[in-house]
Amino acid sequence: MSRIGFNRKRVRLKQLLGIRARLALLAVILVAPLMLERARSLEDARAKQIAAASEEFSSLARHSADMQREVISSVETILKSAAYIRASAGGITRTCDILRASLPSNLPWIRNLLLVGGDGRVQCSTNNTFIGVDVGKRPYIQKARATGDIVFSDFTYVPAINTAVVLAAFPVSAINPDSDSIIVASINLDWMSKMMSNLGGRAGISSALIDRSGIVLAAPSDQAGIIGRSLDDVPVLSAIAERALGSDLEEGSLSFVAADGSKRAISFARIADTGSRLITSIDEDKVTAAINRDIRTAYLQLLFVSLFVLLGALIAAEKLIIGPIDMLATMAKRFGQGDWSVRAAPSRLPGEFVPLARAFNAMAAQLSERERELVATNDRLTVMASIDMLSGLANRRGFQSRLDFEWMKAQQYDCELSLLMIDVDHFKLYNDTYGHPEGDTCLTRLGGTLSGIAAETLGFAGRYGGEEFCLLLPNVDAARACEIGELVRAAVEALAMPHATSAHQCVTVSIGIACTKPGGSQTPGDLIEAADAALYAAKHRGRNNVVTHGFEQRDDRAGGVALAG
Repeated sequence: MSRIGFNRKRVRLKQLLGIRARLALLAVILVAPLMLERARSLEDARAKQIAAASEEFSSLARHSADMQREVISSVETILKSAAYIRASAGGITRTCDILRASLPSNLPWIRNLLLVGGDGRVQCSTNNTFIGVDVGKRPYIQKARATGDIVFSDFTYVPAINTAVVLAAFPVSAINPDSDSIIVASINLDWMSKMMSNLGGRAGISSALIDRSGIVLAAPSDQAGIIGRSLDDVPVLSAIAERALGSDLEEGSLSFVAADGSKRAISFARIADTGSRLITSIDEDKVTAAINRDIRTAYLQLLFVSLFVLLGALIAAEKLIIGPIDMLATMAKRFGQGDWSVRAAPSRLPGEFVPLARAFNAMAAQLSERERELVATNDRLTVMASIDMLSGLANRRGFQSRLDFEWMKAQQYDCELSLLMIDVDHFKLYNDTYGHPEGDTCLTRLGGTLSGIAAETLGFAGRYGGEEFCLLLPNVDAARACEIGELVRAAVEALAMPHATSAHQCVTVSIGIACTKPGGSQTPGDLIEAADAALYAAKHRGRNNVVTHGFEQRDDRAGGVALAG
């Protein structure tokens, strides 16, 4: 019993130390030191990241303010140049032309240049949309007239374009006292948005450009939803901005504990010649939390690496063994269901399955070829089932199928359809006199003659049964059908096949013709019946002649088909 128990334990131990478990243990031994080292490096980087982030955003705030000063300086230069143009150009038309041509392409922050007349209306603009707009009562216009110097408005949020602009005005009277015009430049904040895009997408980081009234003028792309909103609508930002807006410093940094207990560090800078401030804030708890999450993740990765390796082994087994088997089984099933084109793709299989896939494809190719041969054979048999082998014409089945088709076609196009029923005169006596082989030869020659006439007249010939033949003539009226019937009769007589028991001493035929325009309650059977009746009449008139019958549908007590000679 003890030996049996030992063997069981050994089997269990082998199961526990299988290839998957060994791979998992090896992965832990290789990965654990690396993960521990990563966790220690993350702990060392915690404090450095906070300090670096604070310095980065302080530098960005200062750089943004310096950039704004350069923008304002370039705008002053453009406005004074435009005022000089207005003072010296003379007429308004020439001034507008020069004004439009003078807008530099290397200063993309200048959106528009406008010339405002003494009545306060825009006389010309680089954007014709603003021509005629009355801006005389705007504060910056009035202030420019009063001071005789360049005036900048504060940042103004424009909901239509979801952005903020600054308007700068310079009176031409500063150059020419006799002029009452004012040059206005519209300055956008696209450059500010691009700079602030570096501040977006970081946990614990907030940034915004806020005017003196507390309206958000610009923000990173991931915080674009707060643009145009008041600080009262953004509680978290309000707590940060109040301290920066309340400071008398042009730029600086502050640290404080927010109402929610989080530690905050903010950097701010006043935008030159405006009451707006660029503010960046760092939530130290959130920044630290991100690093702490990385540290916890490193330790968790160490704990779960074995599970991941096990899952990897299962996935590999699924891809390298189970998947290929399922694919081959699916191919075989589809092939068994009649999809003869299905093939296994060796390039999608592991190397061990390639020989099996090639063998399957070879077998499928052979079976597909056999299936094609069977289909071709069946097609030939179908054709043979519709052909009379003796005469080479369509048999009764094939003729009936063609008659049904031409009947529907004639109904669709409202055209006539003619039928010739042809019977060999005294054929039984011919067989009795010359024998059945000669009778077969006679029928074969008659079939060849009818086939040629059918080709010439665009008709369809068939052997209806025994010594009876038929010729279907689509879109042929009774007169033409009669001509073709006489052509058939004469062609058979011209064959000069001897027939000693016939009054004509050669093989002849009797032909009955029926012609109609399909419609109403008529059927193809009615046409055959009428042609048979005409054939019967031809035989009673001495044979070797052609008789034509028309037919029409008539209501009487019997409800039958009336035949007219």
